[in-house]
Amino acid sequence: MTSEWLPLESRASGDDGAAMNQQPVTGMARPRMEAEALNAFLQRAFPEADPAQMPRVTAVASGRVMVTLATASRNLRPGGVISGPTLMSLADTAAYALVLAHIGEVAMAVTTSLTMHFLRPAKPGVLYAEAELLKLGRRIATCDVRLWTEGRDRLAATATVAYAIPEGAMT
Repeated sequence: MTSEWLPLESRASGDDGAAMNQQPVTGMARPRMEAEALNAFLQRAFPEADPAQMPRVTAVASGRVMVTLATASRNLRPGGVISGPTLMSLADTAAYALVLAHIGEVAMAVTTSLTMHFLRPAKPGVLYAEAELLKLGRRIATCDVRLWTEGRDRLAATATVAYAIPEGAMT
């Protein structure tokens, strides 16, 4: 786990979590869970899901997570690009992982809103989602999520996601 990241405006177009380890985020709580713990929790929380088809948390930093999904033909829409529901699902999963990384294993943190902006078609391949915590309150967490397949400089979509945090979860 790393506790640093590279600001959006100076990121390289690399596709991995390496850009998350350049400059510290100030004023953000340290994560309570690392990538492997989040992946294990998601497997337990969704036991019916095929592990090979589940998104993977690949990096966790203060106020950030990186999540990837290896897409396949089942994720494509007519025209051969990744479907909107697949992008929306990964945005929601990235936001859930981000919130859990900072509050711990709270299964009943739930989505209250998800606003998606589709910017360009997402080509088949590995789909990347980087989520950033905008605000972590006692009852609501708000996240910004950026998704791409071709590189950070060619975003396919962005999302703003809010999660309700159960009473008493923030201790």
